[in-house]
Amino acid sequence: MGTGSDMYRQQILDHYKNPRNYGEVDDATFEHVGENPMCGDTIKLFVNLEDDDETIAGVSFIGDGCAISQASASLLSTELQGMTLDTVREMDRDDIVEMLGVEISPMRIKCAVLAEKVVQDGAAIYVGDKELDETTTET
Repeated sequence: MGTGSDMYRQQILDHYKNPRNYGEVDDATFEHVGENPMCGDTIKLFVNLEDDDETIAGVSFIGDGCAISQASASLLSTELQGMTLDTVREMDRDDIVEMLGVEISPMRIKCAVLAEKVVQDGAAIYVGDKELDETTTET
């Protein structure tokens, strides 16, 4: 029975210990930072777009915080490649929970969706729909 969730727990730990696409990028198309004050998680995402100015060519991140927030950013950084900004902006918490593959308690959902909120706000700022210095989960 519980082996499925164990596998996903391993995935979260693996992404936490060995984050994919970790590091700052100097020439990103746009970058944005966010935090989850409840847990002390911070994530800064760097997004590079293709020449069409809407398809994601690459994502990297830096951050600090709990395993769920950092694993979520790592997983998202790989999932977002090839997506359009419109698709990204339509994502919701269910997409993140599905990507993580484990039930996320209400207390931890803000940790899980932080990276998603950061990239969505970053995209909205980039296309001129929003003005915001920093994303926070306390809204």
